[in-house]
Amino acid sequence: MSTPETAVAPLTTKDAEALVQAARAAAEAAGVAAAISVLDAGGHLLAFRRDDRAVLIAGETSTRKAFTALQLDAPTAGLVDAVQPGGAFHTLPTALDRPLLFIAGGVPVHRDGRLIGALGVGGGAPEQDHEIATTAVATLG
Repeated sequence: MSTPETAVAPLTTKDAEALVQAARAAAEAAGVAAAISVLDAGGHLLAFRRDDRAVLIAGETSTRKAFTALQLDAPTAGLVDAVQPGGAFHTLPTALDRPLLFIAGGVPVHRDGRLIGALGVGGGAPEQDHEIATTAVATLG
């Protein structure tokens, strides 16, 4: 008889709102006007924050970054080289049902070692977006 998998609590709206608040605080501390998106494990948008000082496209960008991080279970900051010609993921964008945006700022969210969602930040330089997202995810514990 096999042992059933341990249930892992999903990413809740309370978690998502906490991530948005942590990312907002990190963005403000960095002086960045950022859009922030949080997806659950199924790719559904749980929370979103638009900063009117950020460029309009930043909202869609933050969601795509989160989606990419969720689909690949990896921070988007580490994927830039992989999608260059000859890279490990060069042909991957045609294999998924949504366009991928490989720019730093998307970070997967785990609980008890299992993927439960993703956070995306858009609006600053890629390095800034990545730092903001990483800082926010670290606060979730």
